[in-house]
Amino acid sequence: MFKYIYYLLSVIIYILALPYLLLKSKDTKYKEAIPAKFFLKNNPKFQPNKIWFHSCSMGETKALKPILDKLNKDDINISVITNTGYKQAKSMIKNVAYLPFEIFLPFWITKQKILLVMEAELWYMLFLVSHKKNTKTVLINARINDKSYKNYKKFSFFYKQVFKNIDKVFAQTIIDKDRLELLGAKNVEVIGNIKLASLPKVTKELIKPNCTTITAGSTHKGEEELILNNWDISQGKLIIVPRHPERFEEVFELIKEKYTNSKISFQKYSISNNFDSDIVLVDVMGELNNIYNISDIVILGGSFIKIAGGHNPIEPAFFNTILLSGKTIFNQKSLFECVNNYYLIEENEIKEYLDNVKELKNTSLTQIGTVEPILKYIKEN
Repeated sequence: MFKYIYYLLSVIIYILALPYLLLKSKDTKYKEAIPAKFFLKNNPKFQPNKIWFHSCSMGETKALKPILDKLNKDDINISVITNTGYKQAKSMIKNVAYLPFEIFLPFWITKQKILLVMEAELWYMLFLVSHKKNTKTVLINARINDKSYKNYKKFSFFYKQVFKNIDKVFAQTIIDKDRLELLGAKNVEVIGNIKLASLPKVTKELIKPNCTTITAGSTHKGEEELILNNWDISQGKLIIVPRHPERFEEVFELIKEKYTNSKISFQKYSISNNFDSDIVLVDVMGELNNIYNISDIVILGGSFIKIAGGHNPIEPAFFNTILLSGKTIFNQKSLFECVNNYYLIEENEIKEYLDNVKELKNTSLTQIGTVEPILKYIKEN
């Protein structure tokens, strides 16, 4: 009875939302996603008997890479919700689709070998229809944070219906396991956070300067000037690592213009291969994690401008730096959830934070995970 009531309510919601969806589908940002999800335009069914992954957006989709790399890419389907998720999935495999709205799933879903759904994508019809078609259903990297848990408990009756059709759950922590089981999940195994299955590696041991070392990592146009305007030598040595190599000379000219005829020394790393100067421009590729390894403070670039959406916080957090970032992190939100003790700040707060680093906490990572139990389960089923 529940499934019929749910489906009827979904149809009503769809009809009521139609005018909005038609209007929104004209927006350039949604011109592919909305027609695909709500009108099945250019969104054919997946070929049957594949390994089907479903994720929401870019961060969740990117986290699948350690699993995908161990499987035959031609044997994989990925469905997503967002534009960024679609682009990320397409960069990894060829069989990608937007997940249609619930009312279309009984007609759209084909039998797969196994369905693996990331985190909190608890779509009732997705699991119900897949289960009915004898597809093994798995929830991976499952988590429920403190804030969300209150809402989950309010709708515990609904989630009990969802979990009836989920065969296996891989949870991030013991706390997540307990919460998921209270909501009706069965066969729950704790394996940590799979977004932390592939961790940064040091390729070369650099000599750490004998002073506070500040690294501005993966910076974009406008951010170097912003950081230089809020930095002074009393705060420590400054290492600048621009995101794009074609900007190396541009950034060095900016430094020269600001500090020529001053007491501040500066240099290019490619010439000296050391960090003896007050400001060092790293104008070589592949050294960022090695530099994070000797850094006390990291100012993460791409987060003080509107278009980049931030950069990966896992890398500096792995080395337990003090991590400062701007607030524009829309492309990295899921990865920031893996980090403890980071600081999201405004442009005009950079100097204040650098002046008061003794009051700040070093970062750490949440529970490091492994994908091996997931791969084993896929092969067994």
